[in-house]
Amino acid sequence: MNEFIVDVTAENAQQVLIDESMKRPVLVDFWADWCEPCKQLMPVLEKLANEYQGQFLLAKVNADTEQMLAGQLGVRSLPTVMVLKEGQPVDGFAGAQPEKQIREMLDKYLPKAWELQFQQAQKLVGEGKLDEALPVLRQVYTDSAERADVAKQLAAVLLELNRVPEAEEVLGKILLADQDADYQQLMSQLELKQQAAESPEIKALEQALASNPEDWESGYKLAVQYSQSHRHEEALELLLDILRSDMNFADGAAKQAYLDVVKSLGAGDPLAAKYQRKLMTLLY
Repeated sequence: MNEFIVDVTAENAQQVLIDESMKRPVLVDFWADWCEPCKQLMPVLEKLANEYQGQFLLAKVNADTEQMLAGQLGVRSLPTVMVLKEGQPVDGFAGAQPEKQIREMLDKYLPKAWELQFQQAQKLVGEGKLDEALPVLRQVYTDSAERADVAKQLAAVLLELNRVPEAEEVLGKILLADQDADYQQLMSQLELKQQAAESPEIKALEQALASNPEDWESGYKLAVQYSQSHRHEEALELLLDILRSDMNFADGAAKQAYLDVVKSLGAGDPLAAKYQRKLMTLLY
């Protein structure tokens, strides 16, 4: 049996039609040499099997040599095609059908693109590759219409990467019905990280800036503290205010700090792109 297409016999029927259909949909094609419509249909099914890259298994059954199997599955005409899931027929058709119609039938039983990406992201998380998993999870979060299970995985990765404000935003959108034990655990982690980020130095600098909003020296020091506490967006907003007032503040140290924070976010990060645009607007 290869990954995409297999010929079914009495010997491997249990493995292909029952065991394999517990893992992924199995598209069973009953055919015969004398059947002209079968010859038209089979290349279409094989093309789809290769195109879908193993998302389903194409199981070809010669109805002449496997008459008992065809009879057990109620085949009365050729070609007959059926979809098996968890050992049971769930859909199918008789006679040759256009490719578009077959695709529509298959798509009802195959994982959506975002589900496959979610599996990929979870694998990366399991391997500890959080920086690689993050952009994939962001895309999945959008494509899945902000599903709660995706949101919780995204928030967990953001917290591990100390992207605390972003994690808070994601968790804040999870509906009450989905606020389970996993959610509560993530909220506890969020609160702990927020408390850790409120150092005495940060509080003192925040008070100084509140007393004098144009105290750019305190503002610069606070931005550096924010950055070191992984409060990236707050750091960038503060540095942007300083640069609006004086692009060459501290002999260019504020501008360099801004660029360093953006760079630390990584290529392709939405926050990095947002603040790159803001700096370009300010410069030009």
